[in-house]
Amino acid sequence: MGPAELMQAAAMARRFYLEGKSKIQIADEFGVSRFKVARVLETALEHDLVRIEIRVPAELDAERSDALRARYGLRHVVVAESPSSPAAPADVAEPVESIADPENLGEVAADLLGELVTEGDVLGLAWGRSTIHMATALRGLPPCTVVQLTGVYDAGTADRGSVEAVRRAAEVAGGQAHPIYAPMLLPDPATAAALRHQTGIAAAFEYFDKVTVAAVSIGSWEPGISTVHDMLGERERAHYASLGVAAEMSAHLFDAEGRRIGRDLGERCITVEAGRLRRIPEVVAIAGGRRKAAAIGAVLRSGLVTSLVTDTAAAEQLLADRRPVLRPALERADPDES
Repeated sequence: MGPAELMQAAAMARRFYLEGKSKIQIADEFGVSRFKVARVLETALEHDLVRIEIRVPAELDAERSDALRARYGLRHVVVAESPSSPAAPADVAEPVESIADPENLGEVAADLLGELVTEGDVLGLAWGRSTIHMATALRGLPPCTVVQLTGVYDAGTADRGSVEAVRRAAEVAGGQAHPIYAPMLLPDPATAAALRHQTGIAAAFEYFDKVTVAAVSIGSWEPGISTVHDMLGERERAHYASLGVAAEMSAHLFDAEGRRIGRDLGERCITVEAGRLRRIPEVVAIAGGRRKAAAIGAVLRSGLVTSLVTDTAAAEQLLADRRPVLRPALERADPDES
């Protein structure tokens, strides 16, 4: 490009990229056609006169976020950087990237929820460390109702768990809270059925069909990574493991292909039914760490979630899994009926 062409290209690029003028406006100013403007802008890019840089916060991974969204057919994916080595607990021998940072994921999920929830929505929260941290990190929500989707891990710690998370979210939103004061897992189906008919719990269940946005956690079937696994006895854990359980979400168990297994467990649990969960327009799963990657993949194949907040360690494993994804997550298809 000669000096005159160079100066004209620089001026047009400034108008287009910095001043926000249209190609037609630029064409009128310089007395050329809009096709000429388009060619000049293209030439400016080719000759490195204009450099386009897409920047996101350093703690987020835009490339993996988009790759995961496309691979699993999700609506939204946000991948956060995994914790650095110094964050590893002193008594943990495995690599720190295999362990998620629920506090960090919760903060990222809180920002995403602030975008997704609109006035008049009904927000559902399931038990999980990440969802509890998310509620703590919430800085603002439009006016909405908040309902608890599962019982608590330990009724004795309800004030520090999912009940408090529901209260916190409702306080931020300035809306009504519908908590569930009951354990997630009961000794038998009859006790669970009786609790579901108690006034307060029944009132929360009535809201399940009205939920428009939900936040859930995912666990893999191993100690410390799945709440339900830790609540069961050794014999029951072994039984469900023999069925091929790969993931747990809100007391629902899944095999590696996202099919539900061990459905008898749900009869003993206070939790939102899978069918109702599938009808919720936006279900955001929050889970990370290399140890949970396979479980996340299983739940993404279940058709129960639409969006994901995870970290780079899990994202790398999910993208390395070359098994075909038969149905996009947004189709909400049930693998059991395929």
